[in-house]
Amino acid sequence: MADHNHLIASKLTQQVSCLESIAALLDDELNAIASKRGEGLKSIAQQKISLLQQIQTIDKEVQKLSVNNDSKDDDVTALIKQVNSLLAECKKKNDVNAHAAHQAQLSVKQLKDILIGSPSSMTYDQGGSVVQGDKTIVHNLKA
Repeated sequence: MADHNHLIASKLTQQVSCLESIAALLDDELNAIASKRGEGLKSIAQQKISLLQQIQTIDKEVQKLSVNNDSKDDDVTALIKQVNSLLAECKKKNDVNAHAAHQAQLSVKQLKDILIGSPSSMTYDQGGSVVQGDKTIVHNLKA
């Protein structure tokens, strides 16, 4: 059984490593979104997909090994807690990134609406209040 627990611990350690890599990628992704640098996002997304596939494969292997394992090892229990903690952290970071991406998309849409003179475009007056656009910005440009 010790060899069995050692194998499970090894697989869980691989999962921890993958989750730590995803956490770092999520930090990079947020930096790219915040700085409006889209060129790296495609690469980050591909790396995340690859790591997620590895995690899923490892998870299936751990499930198969756990079915045949009656004894619980303290190292395995600690690794499972670490995996769950890292997974929760990654989910939280992913939610933050999704919100940041959505906000960036809204900003770009508002800017586009202002520039093309969309009837529903919004601008701000000197006091910072929202003013509905009337296309005068675009129509009065002489550039």
